[in-house]
Amino acid sequence: MKKSIHPKYNTVKVVCSCGNTFETGSTLDTDTITVELCSKCHPFYTGEQKIVDTDNLVKKYEAKVKKAKVMSFRSKKAKMEARKSKKQNITQPSSTLTLKDMLANANISK
Repeated sequence: MKKSIHPKYNTVKVVCSCGNTFETGSTLDTDTITVELCSKCHPFYTGEQKIVDTDNLVKKYEAKVKKAKVMSFRSKKAKMEARKSKKQNITQPSSTLTLKDMLANANISK
């Protein structure tokens, strides 16, 4: 290996926002590093769920889910059956008028 091209490797004290401290190796020149999460407070390791909802996105999502549960959805098959039954229930006029007859009726009514 070439000399003087690699940074110096130091022992650094890491301080978490939860109060946990530990030592690790780093190439930084500082003695301490401050971090927000560590293995003592990270949700993956603790199994506790922490939600940081700064834009109220979680509340908006929960409201959408609640609204969707209240609404009744029909399947596509049910919708198609309803359309078919509606078409079959339409009664045809007893006398079929031609366009000529309709125009004649329209002229008479004026």
